[in-house]
Amino acid sequence: MGTLVGAIDQGTSSTRFLLFNPKTAKVVAEHQVEITQHLPDAGWVEEDPKEILHSVFECIEKTCDKLKQLGIDISSVKAIGVSNQRETTIMWDKMTGFPLYNAIVWLDLRTQSTVEKLINQGPKKDKNILQAQTGLPISTYFSAVKLRWLLDNVEAVKVAVAKQRAMFGTVDSWLIWCLTGANNGGVHCTDVTNASRTMLFNINTLHWDPDLCSFFGVPMSILPEVRSSSEVYGIMKCGALAGVPISGCLGDQSAALVGQMCFKPGESKNTYGTGCFLLSNTGQKPVMSQHGLLTTIAYKLGKNQPTIYALEGSVAIGGAIVRWLRDNLRIISSADEVEKLAASVGSSHGCYFVPAFSGLYAPYWDTTARGIICGITQFTSRNHIVFAALESVAFQTRELLEAMNKDSGIVQTTLRVDGGMTKNKIMMQLQADILGISVAKPAMAETTALGAAMAAGAAEGIGVWNLHGDSQSMTSWETFDPQIDIEESDKRFSRWKLAVQKSMGWATHDNDNDIGKYQVVASTQFQADVKRVRENKIKRQSERLRKG
Repeated sequence: MGTLVGAIDQGTSSTRFLLFNPKTAKVVAEHQVEITQHLPDAGWVEEDPKEILHSVFECIEKTCDKLKQLGIDISSVKAIGVSNQRETTIMWDKMTGFPLYNAIVWLDLRTQSTVEKLINQGPKKDKNILQAQTGLPISTYFSAVKLRWLLDNVEAVKVAVAKQRAMFGTVDSWLIWCLTGANNGGVHCTDVTNASRTMLFNINTLHWDPDLCSFFGVPMSILPEVRSSSEVYGIMKCGALAGVPISGCLGDQSAALVGQMCFKPGESKNTYGTGCFLLSNTGQKPVMSQHGLLTTIAYKLGKNQPTIYALEGSVAIGGAIVRWLRDNLRIISSADEVEKLAASVGSSHGCYFVPAFSGLYAPYWDTTARGIICGITQFTSRNHIVFAALESVAFQTRELLEAMNKDSGIVQTTLRVDGGMTKNKIMMQLQADILGISVAKPAMAETTALGAAMAAGAAEGIGVWNLHGDSQSMTSWETFDPQIDIEESDKRFSRWKLAVQKSMGWATHDNDNDIGKYQVVASTQFQADVKRVRENKIKRQSERLRKG
């Protein structure tokens, strides 16, 4: 078999460990473990850092067992890369090695009041006040506000900071520190892609920014060292792969961009997971979005390699809409039904679905929006609603891609895709039709893990993976080309945008006041109508009596 490269793929819902053959980019062995999500309050999402770590060890051990069953020596594994859920925030005690609180997950909303306070304290009350340094709007999405919440609300964190025992990190930092020795010499580091999602990192200077840390009230002493995405960070100190170097680290969406081989400016990929994440390589200079996208670091594949930037469009509800149809609306019993039901009707027949369950993300960033289904008639069936649900994901992706074309000045001609929804051929054809360009799906579905493995294998001192070699040219693709004319696509997209406008401004305090006002008006009007009916009835009765 020869040399192998491992990848830890630690996501929001599961952890996986995969072993790749760098000559073919094929998976040789893998194992996956689900992660428990804790929901202690409305909008709160937490995970146990110890469970995350144990899941990594379990996946590594089980994968190595499978490797032995294949008759392959585990000494073939020469490097390990890490890919992780971004923004998720962890603090731990560097003396004991124990977490000080659960990990606060990226989609957690507990910091909404903190975000509003930070925005309102600025002279212009602008959520983009830090965009020039970070590329990001002030949002619950990013790590800095989660960290601020921990510093304000968790006594153990306050004590550890005061005693200079506290460490902060995203999931990659926590894993690398633990795997390289923990409180016995563990390496406290992160890479540029993960650092760029904290709002504490200056994407221009490539350093933690004292002004940003001051803005959020974060002590710089707790921050990890920032490294490139491809270099040896440390050595595994325990488990079946003890002694193997950890030499790659990328946030999950950056890892997918690398795994999709988007190495040239203008090349893009869209990942269809719980949400949708569209990233476009913009080259060696950050492009600040004027159309509601995020500016982020795509990768830096070596200490002396250039930093590559990306524009990113984030959609909150992608594949999650299928789960909603199943678990909430209960019009399907399994995700596998969706493709069959959508195919049976071939269109939504004028039904439009805006899945703004938690507001609208890019390019609107409207927290007041709420989900709507409109255009319903007596003809509308569950099949049409299912089709409209799939179509909504395609429409949202078109909005992101159009914003990217405007911001980057590069018109996309092909969109590379990955993630669970790409298994649905109806969905992929819909996406091509709505975009009006080709959609390319790689035969190798594990692009996130692949990206982490590529970074690890290509690191200086490892050198077992050629990023531009034969393994990339051997990748096969399934391509979906548009099958409707652009006029039809534009017509449907225009109707979608009209539906989006109708979803906006729904969940506001003023709106609640208006509802109360309308209720009063409606009640008063109803009473007046009743009184008038009664008076007319009495009048008619009187007239009948007079006529005798």
